[in-house]
Amino acid sequence: MYAIHNIVVYLENEMIERGSVLVEGTKIKQVARENIPAETVVDGKGYILVPGMIDGHIHGAHGTDVMDEDPGALQTMSKKLPKEGTTSFLATTITSPTEQLDQAVERVQNFQQPEGAELLGAHIEGPFINVKKKGAQPESCIIDPDVQQARRWANTGVVKAMTFAPELDQDRALLNFLNEHQIVSSAGHTDADFAQVKDSVAHGLKQLTHLCNAMNGVHHRDVGAVGAAMLLPEVKAEIIADRIHVSDEMLQILFETVTPERLIMITDAMRAKGMADGEYPLGDQTVTVANGKATLADGTLAGSVLTMDQAARNMIDICGASVADVIQMASVNPAKMYNVYDRKGSISEGKDADFLLIDERYRIQATYCRGVNVYDASHSN
Repeated sequence: MYAIHNIVVYLENEMIERGSVLVEGTKIKQVARENIPAETVVDGKGYILVPGMIDGHIHGAHGTDVMDEDPGALQTMSKKLPKEGTTSFLATTITSPTEQLDQAVERVQNFQQPEGAELLGAHIEGPFINVKKKGAQPESCIIDPDVQQARRWANTGVVKAMTFAPELDQDRALLNFLNEHQIVSSAGHTDADFAQVKDSVAHGLKQLTHLCNAMNGVHHRDVGAVGAAMLLPEVKAEIIADRIHVSDEMLQILFETVTPERLIMITDAMRAKGMADGEYPLGDQTVTVANGKATLADGTLAGSVLTMDQAARNMIDICGASVADVIQMASVNPAKMYNVYDRKGSISEGKDADFLLIDERYRIQATYCRGVNVYDASHSN
C-alpha cells in the first residue's frame, strides 16, 4: 500500500487542487483532499493525476505488429505503451486471410499479461470492408460480411470491436450478431452514404472508425458518414489527431460538432511507432515512414506513428481542449464503449489504479498500470 501526495487530482466530476491518492494492490483505495497516511509515500511534486489512456485502435508499435506470429509482439506493445500514457489497449488486426486472423485472435486469447498496459481484447478491422474505401487494407483479402466467420472469433470471448462496411451487410445479419454478442460495431472503410449510416445507427451501430478516413466526407447534397457523426447523437467516433489524417481545421470542426462527449482518441499506430524513419512491412506491403507520416508507395496513408500523449497535446493546441476534455476522449469514452468503465477510465475509489502523472502540457511524468509504476520519466533514457 502506498500513497501519492501533493498532486492535482481529476475525479469524475470535480478537480482536487491539492490532494492525495491511496493505492492498495491493483486498486485505488482512497482519494482525499489532504495527505493520506501510508507506510510508503510518493511525492507527486505538484503534477496532475489523470486516468490512464485507452487506445482502442492500435496495430503495432516499437517494431512489432498484432499480426506478427511471435506472441512476444503483444508483450512488447504492453510494456512500451505506458511511456505515452496508454494503460489499456485493443490489439487491432488488418484485413488478412481468415486463417491469419484466427491465429491473431488466438494469440490475444492466450496472452500472458506482463506489468504494463492491459490488453483488453481484439479489434477486428476488416476483412468485411468496402474495396472502394480500402485505404491501406490489402484488397486481395477483402470479403463480404460473414456471420459464421464472425461467430468463430466471437466464441473466443476476446473480440471487443469489429470494423466493417455496413452497406455490405444488407440484411443487417452481422450488425445484429455483433450487438447480440456485445461486440462494438464500428463502420469503417465504408462507402455508406448518410442515409445508410443513419439506418445502421438506428439499428445499433455504435461508432465510426477513424472518422474522416476511408469514408464519405461532407458534401452539400449528401453529408456522408462524417456528417452522420456530426448529426447523430447516438453514435461515437474514433479520431486520429496526428495533424496528418485530419487537418487542423477539420479537427476543430469535429471538436465543436461531434464534441468531446462523443469523440474517442486513437492512434491507429503501426509497427514504426517509436522507431526511426524508414521502410516497414505491413502484411505483404511496404510502408515508408518519413517525418511522422506513414504511406504506401502510391501515397496512401498506412496507419500512423502517433502516440496518445502527442494526440492529447494536439487536441489542446489545435482545439483548445481542456484536461477534462482529453480525459473524456481518451479515457472515459473508450472505457464506456468497451464496457470496462466499472474498473477503468476515471479516478475513483475501487477502480483499477491505472493513472498518469502529467505536467500542464500533458507530458507524461509517470505511468501506473494496476498499481505498478511501470514508467517514470525521471529514470527514462
